[in-house]
Amino acid sequence: MSYFFTSESVSEGHPDKVADQISDALVDNFLAFDPKSKIACETLVTTGQVVLAGEVKSTAYLDVQEIAREVIRKIGYTKSEYMFEADSCGILSAIHEQSSDINQGVERKKKEEQGAGDQGMMFGYATNETENFMPLPLDIAHNLLIELASIRREGKQMKYLRPDAKSQVTIEYSEDNKPQKIVAIVISTQHDEFDAEAKMLKKISDDIRTILIPRMKKRYPKYAHFFNNNIKYHINPTGKFVIGGPHGDTGLTGRKIIVDTYGGRGAHGGGAFSGKDPSKVDRSAAYACRHIAKNLVAAGVCDEVLVQVSYAIGIARPTSMFVNTFGTSKVKTTDGEIANLMLDLFDMRPYFIEQRLKLRNPIYEETASYGHMGRKNEVVTKTFKLPNGPSKKMKVELFTWEKLDYVNKIKHALNIK
Repeated sequence: MSYFFTSESVSEGHPDKVADQISDALVDNFLAFDPKSKIACETLVTTGQVVLAGEVKSTAYLDVQEIAREVIRKIGYTKSEYMFEADSCGILSAIHEQSSDINQGVERKKKEEQGAGDQGMMFGYATNETENFMPLPLDIAHNLLIELASIRREGKQMKYLRPDAKSQVTIEYSEDNKPQKIVAIVISTQHDEFDAEAKMLKKISDDIRTILIPRMKKRYPKYAHFFNNNIKYHINPTGKFVIGGPHGDTGLTGRKIIVDTYGGRGAHGGGAFSGKDPSKVDRSAAYACRHIAKNLVAAGVCDEVLVQVSYAIGIARPTSMFVNTFGTSKVKTTDGEIANLMLDLFDMRPYFIEQRLKLRNPIYEETASYGHMGRKNEVVTKTFKLPNGPSKKMKVELFTWEKLDYVNKIKHALNIK
């Protein structure tokens, strides 16, 4: 019997994502000027106010207020009527030095024996139902909002759009776990007040169907056949959505961990990513697990896989690794044996994860909206500036954990031709 699965996404203007992007912009700036920085930055955003808090050990001195304002500006909160605006919002910094008790458990005389920055378990997941090895409902949910943000920034159509938005996509799957069609789409988008409520809602609903959906199908033709005439649309289902962003809801770093990962597929260890340097295995080991999972599926080992790793704080080697192929394995090797082989192929000590995935580079602000997984691996040039100092341009490689650079090694280890 067929079944349904649903995933959601939120835009970069969602208050929690505003917080995530500010936290990760701080991480990037600290790493740009001091790659050895240890960072745990949290952000709170609300009406006209940003609060920065956390622990940092770094030789870099930053203008954290200007960094936060630039993030807010790029997102699109640039009008006073939003009640949260880049140039006028208050910014309070309560960032202080990292605890020496934590630091002593992480740093070692031999860098290779760097301890895990915290205990916990991290998961990675991959499936072959999409080209980027991500669950289809989440991938469509992300891309709907990416396209909606593009329309907003172009300013030619749907000129009433404001930065805050959410999406949700329900997919019908067959008994053998193959996606069949989109059943329902929910989109809530913040907007200007431009007419009577009923007329506004009809205009927004019509524009979503006649502008956003056709653009989505054209931009992502691989998904076009999942759209159909029987999709149930829920567009701004509560009514008008003028009051939004941090004025409508307080935003906090780390509250969208399912949006950030696999949309509810697989599993999650509970640790958020944004605001953390890569010594925090909540972040780095989750990326490493995704790297393993994606390469396993790409190598043809299985159709779907979940990879778990766990750590004790201050200890370099993981306490365990678990692999579950959900009965889709194409090899005679057991899931337990695959896990042991992966530990041989991928050194999961924090220092080696950092080196393998180039995680000591300022690559994190890009991860803080539209998901940390399933993104495009590419090299970009980024610019950073110290207070009253010169600019610094850096070429960095984004989303290194999405590379398929271990496929041949996995095939060789499992005797796959």
